[in-house]
Amino acid sequence: MDHVAALESRSIYILREAFSRCERPAMLWSIGKDSTVLLWLARKAFFGHVPFPLVHVDTSYKIPSMIEYRDRLVREWGLTLVVGRNDAALGGGATYPNGGATRVDCCGALKKDALGEVLDRHHFTGVIVGVRRDEEPTRAKERYFSPRNREMKWRADDQPPELWDQFNTDVAADAHVRIHPLLHWTELNVWEYIEREGIPVIPLYFANERNERYRSLGCAPCTAPIVSTARTVAEIIEELRATRAPERAGRAQDQESEDALERLRRDGYM
Repeated sequence: MDHVAALESRSIYILREAFSRCERPAMLWSIGKDSTVLLWLARKAFFGHVPFPLVHVDTSYKIPSMIEYRDRLVREWGLTLVVGRNDAALGGGATYPNGGATRVDCCGALKKDALGEVLDRHHFTGVIVGVRRDEEPTRAKERYFSPRNREMKWRADDQPPELWDQFNTDVAADAHVRIHPLLHWTELNVWEYIEREGIPVIPLYFANERNERYRSLGCAPCTAPIVSTARTVAEIIEELRATRAPERAGRAQDQESEDALERLRRDGYM
């Protein structure tokens, strides 16, 4: 078995474990490459059908083509989509850059709080997320099955052991577990899998006429493209094999303070 096939097999196993162990699972879909690969894996795990809803947290600041791509795949693949949005924060101007909020506070309100409202409304007990250990240091502390308390808080210093694939899915009432089927993948693995499977990804990842492309996608005011001539998946793979630049270098909220993302994730951010 080649390494990409081995990655796929483990992730499908984790997805099936999540579905069998969690009473009300859902999957977060950011529309980016990782969560779209995760969606593709879910379709393979359950023979073309995704047996749980997708949750997209809409900050209203996404690049418009991301929403167009989302809606097209929902129609073509027959997906169930739940959209979360913090209309109170948007209406009150508690955002960046139009309001008085910092980037980190804006992420907390428009992403974390909006997700919390969705979880409360639908009572999801398992949330499947496309994070990877290599993406940034905080995510390297995660487990495949990682409990959150009823306030969505995460204790990075008190993670359960996962020996011999013994996953912990016992959570208190009104709490949930986050499941990370891509935890063992790398950015390069993701693009190798996209190439092998022919997965349709959003064109923002490919270089435009200005020789710019996005390597990591977020809200438009806080996400910058990189200089690149990679216009195909194969060219992206070659570029990644040579680069030493971090994947999230274009995500401005990560630069706001040294521990900004860890503080957000401890409080329930994705």
